[in-house]
Amino acid sequence: MWFKNLIAYRLTKPVDFDSEQLNQQLQDHLFTPCSKQQASTYGWVPPLGSHSDLFLHQANDLILICAKREDKILPASVIKDFVQDKVTEIEESQFRKVTRKEREQIKEDTIQALLPKAFSRSQKTFACLAPQQGWLLVDAASHKKAEELTSFLRQSIGSLPVVPLMPNDAPNTIMTSWLNGNALPTPFIISDECELREPTEDGSIIRCKRQDLLNDEICTLINNGKQVSKLALQLEAELAFVLADDFTLKRLKFADELIEQASIDDPDDKAVQFDADFILMTNTLLALIEKLGEQFGGFSKGE
Repeated sequence: MWFKNLIAYRLTKPVDFDSEQLNQQLQDHLFTPCSKQQASTYGWVPPLGSHSDLFLHQANDLILICAKREDKILPASVIKDFVQDKVTEIEESQFRKVTRKEREQIKEDTIQALLPKAFSRSQKTFACLAPQQGWLLVDAASHKKAEELTSFLRQSIGSLPVVPLMPNDAPNTIMTSWLNGNALPTPFIISDECELREPTEDGSIIRCKRQDLLNDEICTLINNGKQVSKLALQLEAELAFVLADDFTLKRLKFADELIEQASIDDPDDKAVQFDADFILMTNTLLALIEKLGEQFGGFSKGE
């Protein structure tokens, strides 16, 4: 259950989560599949799936929760074709132009007619509450997806005093300096992938993969105005990730040597193994956040 991405939130004040109360609050907002006329639904599901009917899983002082979203798949091109066919039918049979208001109503009617027949797709978003350490960690690759979970959690429990993790120093400035001859970010290791952007709305983008990033070619691009918007890094021998300039961490890959540290004596005891993995993963991510803070001038309080 190792996270693949990370967006972190800081608790702005101490929160004492009562497990029994929190479980009930999440259950009161449980996920239900889309009805025939619903385009999407969102709710909580047990994080351990069929292995437990609880809506949270607690290991030591860490709490794992999981949200699920279902969306009906209605391609815009399909809707457009149906609407255009109906508009053409009306205009040819009634010898008049369809108004904008009528077209909008036709589109709405078309969506409602197609929804019951549409396929659906679902995805889960996991999050870890670490109240003693003051963090909420979300396994999401975009702030939109993470904010959907935090907003729904706030709605479910009534209050959630968190702010997105943002460093005091601009990530693109710091990452650019690393590739432009400044001191390397110990204990981090620069990997072989980055994205360079011109700091303008329509600026060009260059993506480098499987390249030595500490070379004259990269420095030339930077000196010509490019800034680093994404950079692949490694934290010693523990994990690799891609850091973006909005401070999302993507494509987390935990080292095999680290994962082996969570191995238990009885490999058949899945529950104990899950807890060991969960605790080690969370502690590793919290340590990563602390080390990143040292490189980016600490974190904004955001209160």
